[in-house]
Parts: sequence; C-alpha cells; structure tokens
Amino acid sequence: MARLLLGVSGGIAAYKALELVRLAMREGHAVRVIQTEASARFVGPASFAGITGAPVLMTEWEPDPLRGAWPGDPLPEHAGIAHLALVERADVLLIAPASANTVAKLAAGIADNLLTAAALACRRPLVVAPAMNAAMYEHPATQENLTRLRARGARVLEPGAGALASIGEWGVGRLPEPPELLAAVEAALAGGGDLEGVRVLVTAGGTREPIDAVRFVGNRSSGRMGLALAAEAARRGAEVTLVAANVALAAPAGVRRVDVETAGQLAAACDEEFERADVLLMAAAVADYRPDTVHAGKLKKDAAGEELTLRLERTDDVLAGLACRRRPGQVLVGFAAEAGDGAVAYGREKLERKGLDAVVVNDVGAPGIGFDANDNEVTIVTAAGERRVPRAAKAAVAAAILDEVLSLRSSPDPKVRR
Repeated sequence: MARLLLGVSGGIAAYKALELVRLAMREGHAVRVIQTEASARFVGPASFAGITGAPVLMTEWEPDPLRGAWPGDPLPEHAGIAHLALVERADVLLIAPASANTVAKLAAGIADNLLTAAALACRRPLVVAPAMNAAMYEHPATQENLTRLRARGARVLEPGAGALASIGEWGVGRLPEPPELLAAVEAALAGGGDLEGVRVLVTAGGTREPIDAVRFVGNRSSGRMGLALAAEAARRGAEVTLVAANVALAAPAGVRRVDVETAGQLAAACDEEFERADVLLMAAAVADYRPDTVHAGKLKKDAAGEELTLRLERTDDVLAGLACRRRPGQVLVGFAAEAGDGAVAYGREKLERKGLDAVVVNDVGAPGIGFDANDNEVTIVTAAGERRVPRAAKAAVAAAILDEVLSLRSSPDPKVRR
C-alpha cells in the first residue's frame, strides 16, 4: 500500500480526481487530498473527504486533524507544519488537474498556497497532469514551464485531445482518464526501472500522403504496436516521446506525444527528436511512395473521366537517414511488416542495408495479428541471430522487444549491435 498525496487545482477536470481516488483506494492505496481554493468551486472538499475518510486541507492556516497522518496510521504526538508533514509521509505527490496557473507557479518555485508549498517541499516522486484549454496549453509560456518541470525530474503527463469545457471547442488539454492517472502514479512508485533515465523515441501509426483535399494514399496501421512499445518503455522508467502518425488511440500516461500526418512531417519530427534519443523504435508504417502532385480542392469524377492516373514518387527513407546520423551508444530498431515466405530474410537484409541494431519482422498476412489487431507474432532479427516471439498480446510483444533493446545496450561487442 502506498500513500498518495493528491493535489487538485482549479478546473472542470477536477471531477475526474474523485474517480481517481476511488480507483486508488480500491487498489489498496491510502489517499490524502490538498485542494486549492479555486478547485473547491468545481468539486467540494466534502466529496473527497467522504471517499478518502480523511480531512481535506486547503490553506496553510487550518489545522490538520490527522496531524499529517494517513487513514489507518497512528496519530502523531505533535502536529507538524501541514505542507511539510504531508509530503514527508507521502510516497508520491500527484497534481491532477494541474491548471496553467499552478504549472506556472511550480515552474517558478512559487509557494503561495498549501499545494504549491507542498510541491516545493516534496522529495518524493512528483507527477503533474496538466489540464486546460488548448490555447493555454499550447502557449509557449506553458510549454516552457512544463519543460522546466521535466528537467527537474517531475513526470509530466501528456493531456488528451478531445472536447474541451467550452461548448463546441475541440483540442488538446483534457486531463488523462483516472486509470491512466493511476498507472502513472504506480509507475512513479515503482521507480528504478531498467530503462530509468533512458530517452526512447517511438514512432507509431501509418502516414497518409494526400491526393487532393480529401483523399490520400495510406495504409492500415492503427498504431497499436507503437503505443504498446511506448507504454512499456514508460513503465520501465524511460523518458518517452511518441511520434504518432494518424493514430486515433490515446497515448499512454507519461508519454510525450507529437502528432503528424505525412512521411515528410514524420521525418521532420524525428529529425528534431533523434539527437537526444538513446533508443529509436521505428514502428510506424511510413509510406514508400506519395503522389507527385497534390490537387487543390477535391478532384471531381466527371472531370477525371473514366480513369484516374496517379504518378507516385519515392519518399525519403526516414530510418536510413537517421541511421546515417547515429551517435555512439544509440540503439536503432526497425520494423518490417511482410507477408508470406522470405519475411525474415528480408528483415536481415534490411538490418544490414540500413545499419540497424535490430529489425522486428511480422507477417501481416496471418489472420488476427499485425495491423489493427490486439495480438502480434514477430521475429526479432539482430546480428547475433533471430528470436521468435510467439503470438501474444501486443503489450507482451513490446516487453520482449524492449528486453532485446536492453540486451543490445548492455553488450560490450559493437558487432552484436550492428
């Protein structure tokens, strides 16, 4: 059982914090809650107190009846200073939702209320879950503040995209769902994972190359395998960036997401992120060809006649380009979606031609695995040999792939790696 200290700042998403508390307690965690005064305009402290069985604190000036203890703990003989007593006994501090105002205060080290003072005094894992309007989240000041928090060791969760509080508004800024928040808390509690401190860049999904304003050349990749890799890497303690090409699924908790559409956009995003990455997992299905001309507006079938001819041109080989720029110590893993005989042989040829450390080969022609499926079955090809991963959920396959990455990173023999 862990002691979770939950900080709730002002925002409509505060209602999700109630469900988080319920889930955390069902899993055996004890919870104490600090609210800002603004948050009480959305969810009253009596609601949190009723679920946790512990008083909710809002200001530095009110006494804590439990003297900094958690439900079930013996009552301390002396009452400590509220913000110090709570964080000293907590195993993790989660701030959800973290408003733009609270994020700015945390980044600047301002401690003008009980929550920000507790955060400044916290020596335990700090998890920050921003939630706000898209315009506020995307503002350079907010992004700089979040970058500063990450640099100090805070785990900053990526907000989701969808309907926002204002009627008719859609964008990024939604608080992750309660199960995602709890998963992030438990990952922070686990700490010390075998990828702790490792920066992992994952690509996922399938690129779309436009024909006109509404049509495109694309593929069937859903991004599930890439998301499973990102989730597993984050669970193991890595700092994960996900470049998602047309992925409709939500990113795992604790993963920074960059959305792209075309092969060119994916290449640009990878170029920007690659230098600081320690591991690249190139799981996205990147188009090999694109229309050489993109028509303005929508092509009309009466104007095109009985037939429509498209001329396609090669796209740049993103993975090969990155491999040419690799620095010592980086591990590069490619993926090859093939069908039929010769798939593994092609994977080995790809390994050597592009100078990779591993290629993950899967037969997308087999029913029930590969594209847009929950299961997968792969063969991991390295210079040292081949490892077959039998059919399993993509989460289990992701774990096997990352085990191979760890083996590659720990090998003293560069020939094993390339």
